[in-house]
Amino acid sequence: MIPPGNFMVVAEVAPGREQALRASLAQMNTGPGRVDPLNRLVPFGRFEALHFARFAILADATRGDLAAHGAPAAELPTYLVFIGDCDGCGRRLLDEMAHVAQTGLREVFAHCVGFGAGTDLAQWLHAHDLPIAAAYANWPGRTVRRVREERDLAEALSRQARTLAGAEPGRLQAVRAQLLEFVAVERRSGRLLVSADPPTPARWWWRNLADLIGKPLLGLAMLPLALLASPALAWMLRSRECSDPEIAPPPRPEHVAELAEVEDRDITNAFTGLGSVKPGAFRRMLVTLLIMPLDYASRHVYNRGHLTRIQSIHFARWVFLDGKRRLFFASNYDGILDSYMDDFINKVAWGLNLVFSNGVGYPRTDWLVKGGARNAQAFKHYLRRHQVPTLVWYKAYPGLSAMDLARHGRIREGLDRPAMNDAEIEDWLRLM
Repeated sequence: MIPPGNFMVVAEVAPGREQALRASLAQMNTGPGRVDPLNRLVPFGRFEALHFARFAILADATRGDLAAHGAPAAELPTYLVFIGDCDGCGRRLLDEMAHVAQTGLREVFAHCVGFGAGTDLAQWLHAHDLPIAAAYANWPGRTVRRVREERDLAEALSRQARTLAGAEPGRLQAVRAQLLEFVAVERRSGRLLVSADPPTPARWWWRNLADLIGKPLLGLAMLPLALLASPALAWMLRSRECSDPEIAPPPRPEHVAELAEVEDRDITNAFTGLGSVKPGAFRRMLVTLLIMPLDYASRHVYNRGHLTRIQSIHFARWVFLDGKRRLFFASNYDGILDSYMDDFINKVAWGLNLVFSNGVGYPRTDWLVKGGARNAQAFKHYLRRHQVPTLVWYKAYPGLSAMDLARHGRIREGLDRPAMNDAEIEDWLRLM
């Protein structure tokens, strides 16, 4: 398989250049929330390994919330972020983009601090590509090419199966044989492609195995120290939970309207959010430690179509900014935002609390896992206030949900099986 990759280029917007930058980014769109995949600046559709991409400006409107902790609202930069989820190495894709879209990327990043006419674009992109604290991919190895091939295969089989809809139950084996022959003919003619998965790079396989084994061993080694410190840590946590302010007023109507303008243009949406970590070394340490098992679980446990019980997320990432004073979160999810939030609240509120309760203003928790997101309205207000508009957003396969991709994959698997009984064939045909 080709492992999933990503990149996240973060650059400070030069003073006085934000509006000009917004005008440049708008040139990539045909309308609010609608990107031209072959726009002149960054023609996303020309990059075959690219699943999703986005540009957003991180202007943090909630920095004033720090005052509730007695901390001044730090003068942190406004950032431009350029994000991609891809097949294979993200930095290799950045190199390809720097070559293919050099003029357009220069036009965009010319509004950022430290970028000039003589800047080596590829080198600059690499230097501003931040490490990701935790990343989730719905189905590692499901490449853009595979998604498109399985979509075409499913659509062709669905059309062909309708011509055989009158087949009697006793002829199910004959129906499957006809469908297999249909696919064989289409493949020989070149009208359908069903490519084999490439081998997994040995280097990635060994690194993944080392991560799978090494992190639990490290955790076991640290366990005695953690147990020794647990009374003090428990007191520090609980005293803060009881006193930390909850800041979750309704978001401003104009902010909601700005977000809504670019949402629900496809079955999939982009979420981009940013917030301050609660002041003090304890909270920074805690969120750093808690995000590590999230990354581990996303890599080794939740890698077959679901994040805990959530099946609507294609890709997600958590990234620290400004020396871990702020935490950035981005995802590509199916459905509307309210349903997305309800899904998390109902199925994995405790998981949200573990990480996001370390953010300034988060609804109050008890022992990290209780409360918090269970206060549904406060949580939704909190999330919406910390959301920023995704100004440019690209998806390589519009109109397809994560459930569609899973269904298409199961249709393909049915082709590859050497034999199926009648019940299995019936289930397979229902997928079409």
